[in-house]
Amino acid sequence: MAIASINPATGAKLQVFQALTQAEVADRLAQAQRTFEHYRRTSFEQRAAWMTAAAGVLEENKQRFGELMTLEMGKPLASAIAEVEKSAWVCRYYAEHAAAFLADIPAQTDASRSFVRYQPLGVILAVMPWNFPFWQVFRFAAPALMAGNVGLLKHASNVPQCALAIETVFKAAGFPEGTLQTLLISADRLADLVADDRIKAATLTGSEPAGASLAAACGRHIKKTVLELGGSDPFIVMASADLEAAIATGAKARLINNGQSCIAAKRFIVAEAIADRFEQGLVTAFKDLTVGDPMATSTDIGPMATPAIVQDLDRQVSACLRQGAKALMGGNVAALLDTLPQGLRSGYFYPPTILSQIPPGTPADEEEFFGPVALIFRVPDIDAAIRLANSTPLGLGASAWSTDPSEQDRLINETEAGCVFINGLVKSDPRLPFGGIKHSGYGRELSHQGIQEFVNIKTIWIR
Repeated sequence: MAIASINPATGAKLQVFQALTQAEVADRLAQAQRTFEHYRRTSFEQRAAWMTAAAGVLEENKQRFGELMTLEMGKPLASAIAEVEKSAWVCRYYAEHAAAFLADIPAQTDASRSFVRYQPLGVILAVMPWNFPFWQVFRFAAPALMAGNVGLLKHASNVPQCALAIETVFKAAGFPEGTLQTLLISADRLADLVADDRIKAATLTGSEPAGASLAAACGRHIKKTVLELGGSDPFIVMASADLEAAIATGAKARLINNGQSCIAAKRFIVAEAIADRFEQGLVTAFKDLTVGDPMATSTDIGPMATPAIVQDLDRQVSACLRQGAKALMGGNVAALLDTLPQGLRSGYFYPPTILSQIPPGTPADEEEFFGPVALIFRVPDIDAAIRLANSTPLGLGASAWSTDPSEQDRLINETEAGCVFINGLVKSDPRLPFGGIKHSGYGRELSHQGIQEFVNIKTIWIR
């Protein structure tokens, strides 16, 4: 099987890789297990030195790595470089804090001495997505490796060059051979890989079907999983909100990463009293942005990562419009392509789109819109806002805007999500745990909760 790297801005094929054979995968798995047997015994100080060096490699090569991300999945170059910098941050964070997060915890019992000790599990399989091709991997790898585990990375098939580059970062930082290895394989080979006794656990960031499939495979073999799946994040704006700030942040929150983010604001739930002004402001903010070549500094929004994403968005938006929704702007792919230079017209672009007056029963009720499409819903009060926010099967993040402390309290306590940001956009931060509930997954990444997902929490009792 061939794995192709394609530039989504032009549709041009960049490079083709052959998938690993069964024998090559077996060699890498054997190498991972051999490495774990001695790597698990290294000190936190030594691991921290290597992880700090990895941060340095990222920072020294941020332009090159950023360009690679932009070429393979289309995010604007400035965003790609910032992603490399954030990946370096998470490496430094765990280099500095892992020892404290995993220190023995004493307990007073009937023993002479008792405590909890955290120990690594072994080889962890990481199935990672294309939308943040460096950050998603490093937010897994930094805590997992600092805990003493080793990793096998099955990255998304459309970012093979990023996947291989990430492996070189750990090698250049001095980690032992085999500490983190990339597997260029198709997703249909994951079940056989999970069945191997040397794989102790798995983590996946991606779609609901992909998460369900991996969790089922791991369940058959009693192996732990952490899943971070899709989101249909609400962006709730109450009448008391700082409306100007909410509009500016809302535009950024919807269009970050070309709109292809699980935690992007997708459903704008706006109090009726301010809805007209909010809609007008969001349209103005969207129209001020430039769609085009993601390598150009003037570009705000690049292409979608694959043609399938464009097709899905077109299907979803068309269905909403047929059922009575109103397009305040966008929704016409052909019209956008006509405005682009000739060399970009074969790219996978979708226009920034805002839909309002969306009736019940459309894809907006249940589906994630993974691209630059904002869905606006008007509500009479906070009760209706919370009810609508919670009406989706997903529950990753939520942004809520209010200056009223009692409203803030209700929004924090009653919104069904893994995180709630008051008067700010949802984002991941190494210092805070990250993950969802409901169909958005389970388990947590980042902070001390993240590093404790893939360890044996061992009780020790001594008389």
